[in-house]
Amino acid sequence: MGEKEIIRVEHLDKTYQTRAGPFPVLKDVSMNVLQGEFVAIMGPSGSGKSTFMNVLGCLDPPTAGLYALDGRNVGELSSDERAALRNRTIGFVFQGFNLLSRMNLLDNVALPLVYAGVTRAERRARAHEVLQRVGLADHAQSLPSEISGGEQQRVAIARALVTHPRLILADEPTGNLDSKTGAGIMTLFEELHREQITILVVTHDAGVAAHALRLVRFLDGRIVEDKRTRQEQPA
Repeated sequence: MGEKEIIRVEHLDKTYQTRAGPFPVLKDVSMNVLQGEFVAIMGPSGSGKSTFMNVLGCLDPPTAGLYALDGRNVGELSSDERAALRNRTIGFVFQGFNLLSRMNLLDNVALPLVYAGVTRAERRARAHEVLQRVGLADHAQSLPSEISGGEQQRVAIARALVTHPRLILADEPTGNLDSKTGAGIMTLFEELHREQITILVVTHDAGVAAHALRLVRFLDGRIVEDKRTRQEQPA
């Protein structure tokens, strides 16, 4: 594993303003993640873990504290600079797949490259390459409704990979899948981790978390546990 830091969070707070007054969700959170780590984030509903993932994904700014992504202080960037950094560095995988129902799989996977300004020919070539990687190249012209839930999540992972990200943020990626299909998705994440892609997975499932090498547990907006769960296996 490389020693380069891809995530640095120091004394981070996130507070939402509500009609009832300020509602703190994250409180004095600090953690670092090195390039190539595989981290599971756990905690009960309302513990702050999904809000933390949104901050890491540059989708929601912190109220206070420092967040540096790939060496850049996100708080000092304009909205366009944040979007460019997010698109270049991060691939997202969600529980609900978030595929566009009227687009075929190839076009769904290629979509992030549209925002990156990549030519149509290159978009299609790269989308086909990552669909092949997840075993679905033969279904490139299919619609999401024509494949299974597990296959849809593989398409979502292909879409996350098409920009060649250094970091994947996955929010309950097996939550809508049966246990066998979910295990297959986690095996794919393990393969990506062996390629030095950094992976952070938010999950309620201890079985999913067991695939990671590090466990970070949230409670009431704070990190209450951060431990290495097992050693890296030699390649």
